Amino acid sequence: MPLTPVKIETLSRINNNLGLMQAGSIVSVDISTPAGQKGKFRSTFVGFLAKQYVLIQFPDSNKVGNFGQFITQGTGVTVRGLIEGNEGSVAAFVSSIKQTVQLPSKLMVLEFPTSISVQSLRKTIRVDTDIRAKVRIEKNFWEGMITDLSKNGCQLRVDNGEEISLAKDKTIDFVIESFPELGTLKFSGQICSQKQITNGVSLGIKFNDAGKESVVKLLYHVVTLEL
Repeated sequence: MPLTPVKIETLSRINNNLGLMQAGSIVSVDISTPAGQKGKFRSTFVGFLAKQYVLIQFPDSNKVGNFGQFITQGTGVTVRGLIEGNEGSVAAFVSSIKQTVQLPSKLMVLEFPTSISVQSLRKTIRVDTDIRAKVRIEKNFWEGMITDLSKNGCQLRVDNGEEISLAKDKTIDFVIESFPELGTLKFSGQICSQKQITNGVSLGIKFNDAGKESVVKLLYHVVTLEL
């Protein structure tokens, strides 16, 4: 039975868990524009004042581009960050931009959250990704893209992979080399579902137990990265 995130609503618990997100730690910031455009940026958690605000470093302007015009007062944001001292868990909260300031450095001042969701990366969290993967089914090789990832499985898009349509229930082997700091990650899984898409096929994969540590290592790494 899938586990749901733990909702933390008391002020003391919110303070405790925000406090576990160390100043200077990396967070991801998701922003949606009024027109429905979505941006995800890597930034830095600066700190907070209980019941007042949370401070997040303004994302690198070179990466924000034209999206920076939407990082203004009232814009809704979702912030995710790894919890210090609780490896394998991520804290997330929804807020809105209270204001932006220029000094002493460019910061986003967020409304203090009313609740925080805490979830273990080793259990149920699933994140949207764009991770390139080399995959093998029996003696055939393809280049694929992992479009979402959890500890237990993933969705894999393979362009021009229509011939995979006969491979349901077969083992698929993954090699990930997108993150030099992680080295080469290898794991495998079973093809559980497949769907024809434009120019290829989308596969639902359930990971095998062997190699799960590599999957968790990958998930832990990408959860706060700009993808």
